Amino acid sequence: MDPVIPFIILAVLFVAIALSSIRIVPQARAYNIERFGRYTRTLVPGLNFIIPGVDRVNTKFDLREHVFTSRPQPVITEDNLVVNIDTVLYYQVTDPKAAAYEVANYIQAIDQLTVTTLRNVIGSMDLERTLTSREEINTRLRGVLDDTTGKWGIRVNRVEIKAIDPPPTIKEAMEKQMRADRDKRAAILHAEGERQARILRAEGARQQVILEAQGDQQAAILRADGEAQAVERVFQAVHANNADAKLLAYKYLETLPHLANGEGNTFWVIPGELTEAVKNVSHAFAGDTARSGPSTEKGEDAAPAGPAQLTGPDPTERSASAQAAVEAAEAARQAVADARDDVRRAGVAGVRDPEATPRPRKED
Repeated sequence: MDPVIPFIILAVLFVAIALSSIRIVPQARAYNIERFGRYTRTLVPGLNFIIPGVDRVNTKFDLREHVFTSRPQPVITEDNLVVNIDTVLYYQVTDPKAAAYEVANYIQAIDQLTVTTLRNVIGSMDLERTLTSREEINTRLRGVLDDTTGKWGIRVNRVEIKAIDPPPTIKEAMEKQMRADRDKRAAILHAEGERQARILRAEGARQQVILEAQGDQQAAILRADGEAQAVERVFQAVHANNADAKLLAYKYLETLPHLANGEGNTFWVIPGELTEAVKNVSHAFAGDTARSGPSTEKGEDAAPAGPAQLTGPDPTERSASAQAAVEAAEAARQAVADARDDVRRAGVAGVRDPEATPRPRKED
């Protein structure tokens, strides 16, 4: 027998024993070591050494956060309705020793604890509150699970309600209720819109009427001011120029034909003062020649001398003044005759001729 063989066998045994004593733990992992069946320590990530044949790795844990999805569980609400609730748990192993020796199967324990806690929480709520209080349910579930699983070396980071499924008949009734609520809100919004539109239209009409009234008021005020200023200026001009009755009679005759120019004038009465106005104009242009002799008619007053009276020995000026007076009188009579003809052509009766009915004369 070759003496080298025992040395080779010893070397192989030494290498095997050395390799079996080395344990390399990955990151975020934890290994529980038992010596002769009793827990001694937990290996941390990295290079670790154990005694071969004495120490052994009992359990291996992943220290990262895990997601556990439970199957839908039937839960009865406070108003005796059965709903199926599906939950999602986010947990993490914080103590490998407690997770290995405090509970036999922490996954099953967490699942059953979630179901029982969920039934207790949902049992105190009605269906409507259950559907609208997910955040409250999650908070209460997390509080209960975190307190209970803490001694197991498990930390529940988050609990989420993934789905709440009421019975089909309840779903149909809820859909009808939601549809009715939406129709109600739509009708309310439509009515509010119509109300606002009517209010705005009324406000606009009111503002329009107010603005139109203010405009009419300002226009009337301006027209009245203009007419007042015109009357004032005419009044000042008449008084400043010391107009006598003869000038006023002439303007009276000049304005008289315009009274029949309106489209709605179907009846026009010639005033009785027309003859007196014609006489005043004739006397104004006749001067001393027309009024020098005594009146032949009884009751006729002598015309006083005025600014229009012609004085002086020049017979040429007297003849010219008499001719002008005659022409003015003829023009006035012609104007009156034309006015009467216009009224007669219009077929309107009731025109009173001032010459046909002479005015009573004053007694001397």
